[in-house]
Amino acid sequence: MAPFWKNASVATILGERVEELRRARNHGGSWMARRAVEALVEIAEEDAASGEELLARLLEAGRELAASRPGVGAVAGAVGRLLAAANRQAQLEPEHLRQLVREEAQALTEGRRRAGASIAIQLQERLKDAVVLTHSASATVREALQHTPPARVICTVSSPRDEGRAFSEELREAGLEVELVEDEDAPKQLEWASLFLIGADTIFRDGTLCNKAGTRRLAEAAAEHHVPTIVACEVIKLAPADPPAEGECELTPVDLLDCIVTEEGTHPANEIRALVDRTPFLREGYALLKR
Repeated sequence: MAPFWKNASVATILGERVEELRRARNHGGSWMARRAVEALVEIAEEDAASGEELLARLLEAGRELAASRPGVGAVAGAVGRLLAAANRQAQLEPEHLRQLVREEAQALTEGRRRAGASIAIQLQERLKDAVVLTHSASATVREALQHTPPARVICTVSSPRDEGRAFSEELREAGLEVELVEDEDAPKQLEWASLFLIGADTIFRDGTLCNKAGTRRLAEAAAEHHVPTIVACEVIKLAPADPPAEGECELTPVDLLDCIVTEEGTHPANEIRALVDRTPFLREGYALLKR
């Protein structure tokens, strides 16, 4: 069985997508996850002598894709889910395994849409008449805010990429009352905010959050002002692992988070491990990515 890099077409697809993910700075985790899964679907279409050969190719490619953005849980989660589904059916003929990969990729896309809608519905009571501070540019947060426009949204500029500027404009165009503030002025806004709502790059099994730099400082300020910090996060962004060492990404400890809202319900942040442990594809997918 030839290693995947000896197949020029597979190597090209994978190399281009890994580079795209590494360079992506204006897209969120959901977009990156979709692009990673699309690459696996393309790679699955290449000739393979057996289902086992095709699975081996997908596993190697999936590990490369997940490693391209180690701090973005959505990539590892989506890739891991697809690999776990394929691994369970490795005995299939190549064309049947390809069809399974296509169907799982479609299910991931549809699941992402349903997840965002479910999270938005769960947040609607908290958002009614609220003054909401948010940081960075979470697509999940945007969907919730547009579903239930609060009294006012305060967006941070979110340097150094300044994605908060475009995010605030999107909300204004949707008819929301929005104020854009510099990052250094954001903690002061918590004197009159009623909610600090953020997305997530990754949430680890113990509830620790990895997110945009500056999140921890704002969560600390929110705690000082007795403003709840709520994380809107799809299950695919949960990681059945311990958080990395400080410095690899900015970590916000679980004791600064009030709750985590997923498509599976609202969970106290310090109890998220129960959801992680009862979600088989997370455990199976991450195990395959580590081998």
